[in-house]
Amino acid sequence: MFERSFLERRSVEVAPHLLGAVLRHTTEDGTVGVRITEVEAYVGQGEDPGSHAFRGKTARNASMFGEPGHLYCYFTYGMHVCANIVCSPEGIASGCLVRAGEIVEGIDLARARRTTSKSDRDLAQGPARLVVALGITLGDDGNDLFAPPFSLERSPTPVDFLTGPRTGLFGGADLPWRFWIPGEPSVSPYKRHPKA
Repeated sequence: MFERSFLERRSVEVAPHLLGAVLRHTTEDGTVGVRITEVEAYVGQGEDPGSHAFRGKTARNASMFGEPGHLYCYFTYGMHVCANIVCSPEGIASGCLVRAGEIVEGIDLARARRTTSKSDRDLAQGPARLVVALGITLGDDGNDLFAPPFSLERSPTPVDFLTGPRTGLFGGADLPWRFWIPGEPSVSPYKRHPKA
């Protein structure tokens, strides 16, 4: 298992260690577990123009400044929820966007939630699909991953990984802060940042 103190570091340092970890969420419908195969790191105020915290603390991003090991959930493109694992000491904004994963528990429930998936490999292929498969909503913003209904189990062995630029950003697009497990079919396709 992770210890909260392990997450009291910059997201860029934590991100590779989240690969292979299993994130579980239990609802009244059951439990779904996702083995994380892709993350993106975001750091805080004034340092990372791709981060929601770049311009400081707001009502929307307050969870990103909170205690490490909590969720920072946000609404994007007017239709999707995405989830980050908060890192760094409390008061310093830093987080890892959970971009993709492989369903390792509760696959029937994940299929029922993701009725548009064409195969099991894309049930959690992308940050919006992943939160739907896990049953995470905007209401989970700020929830603790070290307490029910969530758990975060560290991979028992280190995994090989690759790094590259984050996907679909304007600011900080070329920073190599996207981390993924090579050869994993659940990893989402890279989309180059739009031109300004």
